[in-house]
Amino acid sequence: MGVLNSFFSPESVAVIGASRTPGKIGHAIVKNILGSGYRGKIYPVNPREAEIAGLQCFPEVGAIGGGVDLAVIAVPAAATPRVAEQCGRAGVRNLVVISAGFKEVGREGLALEKELATACRSYGMRLLGPNCVGMMDTHTPLNASFSGVFPAAGDIAFISQSGAMLVAILDWSKAQGLGFSKIVSLGNKAGLTESDFIEDAAGDPNTRVILCYIEDVADGRHFLEAAREASAKKPLIILKSGTSRAGAQAASSHTGALAGSNLAYDTAFRQSGVIRASTMAELFDLAVAFSSQPVPRDNRVAVVTNAGGPGIITTDQIENRGLAMSRFRKETIETLRAGLPEESNVYNPVDVLGDAGADRFRLAVNSVLADDNVDSMVVLVCPTAVTEYRETAAAVIEARRSHPGKPVFAALMGGQSMAEGARMLSGAGIPSYTFPETAVSVIGGMARYSAIRQRSPEDRKERITAPAPARVKELFRRVKEDGRLVLLGSESVAVAEAYGIPAAPVKLAATPEEAVKIAGELGFPLVLKVASPKILHKTDVGGVKVGVGTPDEVRRGFAEITENVHRCLPGVVIHGIEVQRMMPPGTELIVGMSRDVQFGPLMAFGLGGIYVNLIKDVAFRLAEGLTRREVLAMISETKAHTLLRGYRGEAPADINAIADIILRAAELVTDFDEITEMDINPVFAYSQGACALDIKITIS
Repeated sequence: MGVLNSFFSPESVAVIGASRTPGKIGHAIVKNILGSGYRGKIYPVNPREAEIAGLQCFPEVGAIGGGVDLAVIAVPAAATPRVAEQCGRAGVRNLVVISAGFKEVGREGLALEKELATACRSYGMRLLGPNCVGMMDTHTPLNASFSGVFPAAGDIAFISQSGAMLVAILDWSKAQGLGFSKIVSLGNKAGLTESDFIEDAAGDPNTRVILCYIEDVADGRHFLEAAREASAKKPLIILKSGTSRAGAQAASSHTGALAGSNLAYDTAFRQSGVIRASTMAELFDLAVAFSSQPVPRDNRVAVVTNAGGPGIITTDQIENRGLAMSRFRKETIETLRAGLPEESNVYNPVDVLGDAGADRFRLAVNSVLADDNVDSMVVLVCPTAVTEYRETAAAVIEARRSHPGKPVFAALMGGQSMAEGARMLSGAGIPSYTFPETAVSVIGGMARYSAIRQRSPEDRKERITAPAPARVKELFRRVKEDGRLVLLGSESVAVAEAYGIPAAPVKLAATPEEAVKIAGELGFPLVLKVASPKILHKTDVGGVKVGVGTPDEVRRGFAEITENVHRCLPGVVIHGIEVQRMMPPGTELIVGMSRDVQFGPLMAFGLGGIYVNLIKDVAFRLAEGLTRREVLAMISETKAHTLLRGYRGEAPADINAIADIILRAAELVTDFDEITEMDINPVFAYSQGACALDIKITIS
């Protein structure tokens, strides 16, 4: 049962702002509720009417005299807070506010919306909207909206942030024969959000697939929790618009410069098990497929065709989308060879030739679907003078019924001559397209979900325990008291060490003699660096000396760095010179973090050093709930992984040590919200262990 059961299956509905006048929203809502076949009590509310659509009308919701599960409000925006108060006092449990004129119109509307939301919270009422089309449940049934279309009952839940998009899809669905379980117009999301309705649909026995069109996420953490739980039960497919970088925060670090708002959504969707659609057509193609087809076991695809060219095109598409062409068993090949003409190709793709009748297709599709190495199948039919359209469609339907555990798709590559066959296939629950690219795209989405569903629960639980967060808290306090937002290198190393991140030892020296003393403690050779949070790239201003080998070189280096910086940046405050033990060379990597406004810390990993922004070999994951398995997958997505495994005779690097650094860094930035950006660049990877050389941390 969904968590919003009283919302979607109320025993009584009040329509506040109901009207007798056709063309008014309040009239349409009453007519829609009646027309949907709703079997509960309906209470129109309008102080100027006694009766509407044959129903007794009440002057206000409190006059109804009984409990009301759901109130649909269609009054002027200015009146909604007062009406919400009346609903709260009357014990109404759920509100749908259709009215517009809130934050979408400016500051005054925003204040009104906050007043409405406050009233709902004070009485514990759930709020959908304002500024929405309404909602529907085809199984209750209930149409509490002003849409002109009430869809057929089905198993697809559709949650939309755009009302216009929603009503257009509903109109389109009628012509397509597409059914829905629930329809939700989110509106301004002043109360209930996409995450609440995703949670509800995940537990709804009438829903098999969850679709969302969203423009933003109201609460990133809630969304991740809801999406993870939902995707473990059923497919969650989302079309997210607004993919530009405009929503990204301004960033001064390498990681921040590489990240963007769309990338954060991509990462969040991937980690939480969401299948991301790029177009409305893809969103509903996937919905139809998941609604009518079983989820494939894996990503191995077989193709049966009566034309060579389309078979090759489909093969290319399968490989380009990361799917695999099935390799048939010996028995399958022998069956095909015995039953098909000598000129036929009996390997994948199976070519039954252009003169094939329905019998050849029947033999091929049945043999292929019976093969354990086949997870899904695409049947391509090109029109020839001898093609048996109806009989071939019937053969595919028969084979699909004989092998119900495997998804089957068809591409009938023609026009009017193929129409009847396409209708037969669609009627039997086999998606049929004009061209094969759509079929392969849909199989790609289904295969991704198959992999998501096979994740073990343990993949989401592993965490690294922080050794000394109190030390970090105290250090941040001192930095803030100093009026700074950027930590010095020595401070950043201290933070890293508190969380078990291995770093080259470094200490801050205020004078040349202090630097010499530190050098004696750390041992030669050394690196000297200017300590100033205002200098982003120290080498550009002569602020670094490498390979310092004697006390005299320490003194000279101290003086030269100070002089170089004063000459290049005369107004910059220098806190001293950092003295750092020089580490042996290793593979240069970057581990970084930028804080996304919706989803929190976004971790980055890739090739490091001076070329990080040029090469941009970086993979991303959200720090929230990050596991070792995800981190290892993150590392494997980069070109750096090739180097780390050992390249041209080089010894393999300690990948587990690198994974530890990423996990510990993720723990650090999750524990401390004030860390806005962090760059560990470079990290030197060795055959045993890894070491951070330069760490930059910015706090708020």
